[in-house]
Amino acid sequence: MAHDDKISNPSGNRPFDDVLKTNLTRRKVLQGSLATAATTFFAGASATVLAGPKWGKGKKKRSLIDFRPVTLADANAGDGKTPLISPDYDYQVLIPWGQGLEPDYPSYDGDPDTRPGPANQLRQIGIGHDGMWYFPIEDGSRPRCGWDDGWDDWRDDDGWHKNTDRRFKKGNRHGVLCINHEFGRNTHVIGKPAPESLGDVQASQHAHGVSVVELKKKRGEWQPVDSKLSRRIHVNTPVTFSGPVADSDLVKTPVGNAPKGTVNNCSNGYTPWGTYLTCEENFNGYFGATGDWTPTKGQDRYGFSSGGFGYGWEDFDDRFDLSNPDFENEENRFGWVVEIDPMDPTQVPVKRTALGRFKHEGAAVTVGRGGRLVVYMGDDQRFDYLYKFVSADNWRKMRREGRSPLDEGKLYVARFNDDGTGDWLELTIDDPKIANYSDSNFPDFEFKTQEEVLTYARIVADALGATPMDRPEWTAVAPNG
Repeated sequence: MAHDDKISNPSGNRPFDDVLKTNLTRRKVLQGSLATAATTFFAGASATVLAGPKWGKGKKKRSLIDFRPVTLADANAGDGKTPLISPDYDYQVLIPWGQGLEPDYPSYDGDPDTRPGPANQLRQIGIGHDGMWYFPIEDGSRPRCGWDDGWDDWRDDDGWHKNTDRRFKKGNRHGVLCINHEFGRNTHVIGKPAPESLGDVQASQHAHGVSVVELKKKRGEWQPVDSKLSRRIHVNTPVTFSGPVADSDLVKTPVGNAPKGTVNNCSNGYTPWGTYLTCEENFNGYFGATGDWTPTKGQDRYGFSSGGFGYGWEDFDDRFDLSNPDFENEENRFGWVVEIDPMDPTQVPVKRTALGRFKHEGAAVTVGRGGRLVVYMGDDQRFDYLYKFVSADNWRKMRREGRSPLDEGKLYVARFNDDGTGDWLELTIDDPKIANYSDSNFPDFEFKTQEEVLTYARIVADALGATPMDRPEWTAVAPNG
């Protein structure tokens, strides 16, 4: 979208494109492709996997996937409304916008004159499907298939270990799907360019967020089932904060309203203990101003504006009115990674503040040295940064002690170097660059606490000299770690 390409980074830090060009020039690339050279920044020796399978002498090549392709004639004969796939395959439309979370819930039939209202949308699948993860259910005695149950490979100080118990016959036919609902325009969701009432705003708000839906495969098709697990998590759902910023005044408002909601849920992640991580991306666009308002330095760096993205929520919901002094800091309650337990409908979603506040696009989780949890995250706006979080201790040990591995640890931002290497720069108030912060772009802005560092992670990354990227989106961890 156009707003993703807007730049709110005034740091002047050297962008990745320039670093890459310098690296390529220094390497004097005479052979191979630009893409192969570029992979040295990220993959190292593992870049060889890009070459594809190798065939021994005299062996006949074979296709890794044999199927009849879609032809040009097929494409010309298509109606443009339904997917064109190989005749060897089939597809199913699963949980479209407005479908009831459970079989006896009301579903939207697509009639533009009867769009879901706020009450119905609370019991229906949201709109703008994005990141998702499927949590298999094995049986009553082992309902959760986490990493320890063979759902993924894992590693410790001895290296990588491959789990062999990877097939869950029941889990392949029964599980819980968590799915993000990133955005839905007013013309689509409420059938008008701007809301005309609080009900219109709530219908839009309830279409955003996350759906948690229990599914079973019956007679060859997946279907939602009656379930105590299925639920909607949206802009008005109660949430809680955990980690260093949890008790900070930065996430408290003068009116004292309880924290609610998650919005613009883009990419995602999942944890070794079987929970879902949903990531708040372009949260700034849902705020606006109904009166005179001048952005603070922090608001300016995060791209807030008087008109937002045109949703108009601020006209009927004071929480999203930047010019309303009673709700100062409401915007600081968004821009976090949110943990949801798909198997516990009583759990209040938790915003994990140790992972920093920015426009999160994904949370790729792996296990590093000493069993520490590592989370890689991109800030999806043009010329923003790539981050990682490392837990304070072995994640299993921390959980045995009743501590969340997502609450204690260190947050880093990436800086890339001309020679193809990179540095992880810690975001900490103990760094003199941060404790003595001074920037002509943000005069009178200073950091006194770690809570401020995490809440305004973008500005800290600017000061540390992080490398601006071209909209770093989904992150992933290579098979070799």
